[in-house]
Amino acid sequence: MNDFTAYVEGMIRPRDPLLQEMEAYAKEHHIPIIELTGSEVLLSLLTLQQPKRILELGTAIGYSAIRMARALPDARITTVERNAKRYAEAKMFIERSDVADRIDIVFADAVELAETLEQQFDAVFIDAAKGQYKKFFNGYGRLVPIGGVLYTDNLFLHGDVLETDPKTFDRRRRRLVRLVKEFTAWMMEQDQYDTTIFPLGDGVSVSRKVKSE
Repeated sequence: MNDFTAYVEGMIRPRDPLLQEMEAYAKEHHIPIIELTGSEVLLSLLTLQQPKRILELGTAIGYSAIRMARALPDARITTVERNAKRYAEAKMFIERSDVADRIDIVFADAVELAETLEQQFDAVFIDAAKGQYKKFFNGYGRLVPIGGVLYTDNLFLHGDVLETDPKTFDRRRRRLVRLVKEFTAWMMEQDQYDTTIFPLGDGVSVSRKVKSE
């Protein structure tokens, strides 16, 4: 965490006990959830957009889904998780929340689900397997109408995309960095979308659909 991030996080209002418990649980068990500053940016943008139907790819333990549902009382969240343990943890935490009636958890592989899902969503939040981002963007972008938005997290890979000597990473990490950088460059070239990257949290992009294929 750099000084600016710490400075901003120090001004964010404390979360309620359930969210604080989830943050501690994620930290203890090394479960990746959206960084606090990135979460605040995402929630602010969603509040401006006011989507009615949101699709999240990558539930983890349900932290983002709960926060989105609370920030948008008129929205319904569909969240997808392929890991059985994470799915069970998310289900437990969501059922303990005050927004469980507006969150639908789907146990599925998001890559495979993209081929069968036909329902439209006003917003899609991509926070699943980073090496599959291009497939997610393409597969679920078709479900977003003009004016809808795709939000993508973790574009900075905790700063690894800036590493000038990739030999410092193992083979798997080098491949992931390459895929995320390639995806980011590709995403910025898509003229169907007006895309901006916010350098907060771990890098959040906002891609508003401006025309169909």
